[in-house]
Amino acid sequence: MDGLEQLSDKALFSHKAVLSLKKTMTSRPDTHPASAKWYERRDSVFIEFCVVDSKEVKVTFDKTKCAFSCVGGTDNVKHENEIELFDAIDQNESKHKRTDRSVLCFLRKAEPGKSWPRLTKEKPQRWLTVDFNNWKEWENDSEEEMGNFDQFSDMMNNMGGDDFQPDLDGDDDESADSDDEKMPDLE
Repeated sequence: MDGLEQLSDKALFSHKAVLSLKKTMTSRPDTHPASAKWYERRDSVFIEFCVVDSKEVKVTFDKTKCAFSCVGGTDNVKHENEIELFDAIDQNESKHKRTDRSVLCFLRKAEPGKSWPRLTKEKPQRWLTVDFNNWKEWENDSEEEMGNFDQFSDMMNNMGGDDFQPDLDGDDDESADSDDEKMPDLE
């Protein structure tokens, strides 16, 4: 390595160190990012900030940003997250709901049907993960299939208790088939 390359490397290292120090000095030491998980649907994105017993919750939506802050837990830890979103949202149609265990944000996509490969515009954040329990591949689904799925979901949600058994074979006759025999008791 010649002298010019060494000088260039030292300057780059110094520049990175100064930026890191500046970021540390400007961020508030009494705040921490809340852990969060996200998933998407055809027309929306969901972000769940996992903070138990949150108070003083503040969520703001901008066309390309989502900001979250609260005080949470028994230690009253201050949490702040600011997300530069991968794509635009309709901030007027976006909402949030607080529960005792988390704050769930519903972000309406500005362009429904456009898949987001990630939530953030830049590289992933350490406090952010994909919610694989709620993830659903929808890109290849047609609108008709999605409508059928939504109807099926509504039907399942509106079903009665355990005593409801749908007629799976299409036979409405409640009498037994002629070839049905009583099964012997198990020993």
